[in-house]
Amino acid sequence: MASKTNPFTFLQQVRAETAKVTWPSRRETMISTLMVFIMVFLAAIFFFAADQLIGWVISMVLSVGA
Repeated sequence: MASKTNPFTFLQQVRAETAKVTWPSRRETMISTLMVFIMVFLAAIFFFAADQLIGWVISMVLSVGA
């Protein structure tokens, strides 16, 4: 069974752990954010094109049978 931790002690431990974290710089954050937006845009274009192509193929297949 886990022992109970004092809330004050817990907050001290959390503060000590966050002090160990290597935080990214503002420039690194901006570059990463820009890269994410570019990849989202490229993925959206790809999936839109794939959806259009699949829709066109299905309409061709269904129109052959009619």
